[in-house]
Formats: sequence, C-alpha cells, structure tokens
Amino acid sequence: MTTLSITINGKAHGPTDVRDDLSMNDFLRENLGMTGTKFGCGAAQCLSCAVIVDAPDGTSSTSPTCVVSAVDFNGMAIRTVEGHAKNGELTVLQKAFIEHFSFQCGYCTAGFLNEGQVLLERLAKAPVARDGLEALITEALDGHLCRCTGYIKYHQAVRDVILADPRRYLV
Repeated sequence: MTTLSITINGKAHGPTDVRDDLSMNDFLRENLGMTGTKFGCGAAQCLSCAVIVDAPDGTSSTSPTCVVSAVDFNGMAIRTVEGHAKNGELTVLQKAFIEHFSFQCGYCTAGFLNEGQVLLERLAKAPVARDGLEALITEALDGHLCRCTGYIKYHQAVRDVILADPRRYLV
C-alpha cells in the first residue's frame, strides 16, 4: 500500500492508501466513480484512457491510465473528461465534437477530447503557421484509436476550433 494525494479537475483527493498495483484507470473509475475515462485495450495502445497531466511549469500532456499505477500520479494535478465542462456549459471543443458528430459509439471520445485540449493549450502559448496546422493536428491525435473510424471528424472538429480563433492559435 502507498499513500496517494492527487488533484483531479482542481479538487484535492487524499491522502488515501491504495494498492501499489492499482491502475489509475481503476482508481478513477472504482474509487472515485469517475467513469468518463475508459478502459479500452489495457495496453496503452488505444488511448481511450488518456488523461491530461498538468505540469508545474504550466504545460500539459496526456498520459494513459490503464497501464500506469495510481501511485505514479502521486502529487500530480490531472484533468479527466469530467473536468472540461464548467457549470454545465460545454467547452468550445466539446461543442465542436458534437457539431461534427465526431464520436459514434463515444468510447474513444474522452481520449481525443483530452488530446485536443492539450493541443489547443499548447497553441495558445505558441501559435503555429496556418500551413503547418493539418500536420500538427494529425500528429497530436496520432495514437488514439477509434473503432468507428471517426478520425476525420475529430480532426475536423479540432481544426475548426483553431480556425475559429486564428489570432489565438495561428501566426
């Protein structure tokens, strides 16, 4: 057993004792009842389990949760799909996913949403040239698997959010 203290979606959790072999995915789902983070392949290959990890320097990245133990997240701040909407209001990215009907079964959506959010935050700090945008979105979403083949729609939704606010995301 190891003591875990973590901030999830801005709320402190712990300290609480957890088994060393408990995955972060199981901790979120079973201990906290946060079922938005999915368990897909169990091998960090589909990334439906990806959460956002916020670094102290203000940057963020995604991390799989199915193969990473909860204790490996000790002391960190993470965001799950449940943390996107505020006061019942969906984010611009969530609305774009709906407008494009990016999801079909929706199983992979949380991972795509978290990855798209990380990309938007990165571009807000370091905008890119318009001519490199398509490749950048493709690279960001690469590795996320969608069994319903929603790749194009996820890509289009992220692109449309960026193009709707070019002064924020593009140079």
